Amino acid sequence: MSFSRQDDIRLSLGQRLLAVNWGLFLLIVAVASVGFAMLYSAAGGSYEPWAIRQMIRFAGGVVLMLTVAVVDLRVWMRYAYVLYGLSLLLLVGVEVAGTVGMGAQRWINLGIIQLQPSELTKITLILALARYFHGLSYADVGRIPRLIPPLLMIGVPMALVLRQPDLGTALLLAIGGVTICFLAGVRVWKFALAGGSILAALPVAWSYLEDYQKQRIYTFLDPERDPLGAGYHITQSKIALGSGGIFGKGFLQGTQSHLNFLPEMQTDFIFTMYAEEFGLFGGLALLGLYFLILAYGYFIALRCRSQFGRLLGLGIVTTFFLFVFINVAMVMGLVPVVGVPLPLISYGGTSMLTLMIGFGLLMSVSIFRDVQIPVTAARLF
Repeated sequence: MSFSRQDDIRLSLGQRLLAVNWGLFLLIVAVASVGFAMLYSAAGGSYEPWAIRQMIRFAGGVVLMLTVAVVDLRVWMRYAYVLYGLSLLLLVGVEVAGTVGMGAQRWINLGIIQLQPSELTKITLILALARYFHGLSYADVGRIPRLIPPLLMIGVPMALVLRQPDLGTALLLAIGGVTICFLAGVRVWKFALAGGSILAALPVAWSYLEDYQKQRIYTFLDPERDPLGAGYHITQSKIALGSGGIFGKGFLQGTQSHLNFLPEMQTDFIFTMYAEEFGLFGGLALLGLYFLILAYGYFIALRCRSQFGRLLGLGIVTTFFLFVFINVAMVMGLVPVVGVPLPLISYGGTSMLTLMIGFGLLMSVSIFRDVQIPVTAARLF
């Protein structure tokens, strides 16, 4: 069910809730439930300390998601730049008075939650870029001067995130932003030119990397060079993945995880623990659920009549895909370890909050997919 520009103004809250894509909602609940079970297993068969907190966060996230979903899509476009600006202020706040943890300054302590503004920026950047490109014609998109504002939108938060330092999130911001530019119609040769410039600058960029970041790349290229040090995490991850076999060892029966050989099993390496307990079939089943969420998301985005809605939906789903791909590839040793959580499964407050806001925006795109949004409404630059 969706609504046209004429009748959406008169919709009651109940009608908007009925129009929510409940199929997508059930898929989200199914994946989150897998996460609850794995956090229960990670604690040795206890809801404390991770599973119960994740359940509470998810329940609050569902309320937030539905609240975001029933808000008119034009409202989100109207305040896109404002929300983006607030996320930048929060990133500056981290620089000034952020909380230091695990050698990085990435959080703001709000008492009830440690807020990580870089996670929220992934969503607000997509909102701002979607609004910007909605206000451009196809001819304008091809003009070099018109690409300066989106490059600044991407570059400024990237620079702030790199200072924390958080290379993984900075790369996700870059990939998500570039994806929006590509979907908006920016020519491929411009990406090739930019890619060539980046490759040429890699020797300079290497000198600015932190020692631990260089170590991660060395470890990715040759995990065996320091199997008991820098290569320990990925080596144990591969052992756990392989030991799960076809059908797995069974729920709560994973030896690598429960004997504490597997590091960070409640966050970055939770897919490894899952695959050890449920094997290849279980891993494929979970990836199948992720695929269905992605298919729902792309279908919703492509059916939207407004450019803003299409770009917003495609940006959110692409970011979700990047989370899944990078985490799974990371624990398999296919990409360097960059600390990207597995969506809806890894333990984390801000990541859960960001995901549910993103899904809420995607559902708003679904509800108001037939609403016409004038191009002039998005113009600011």
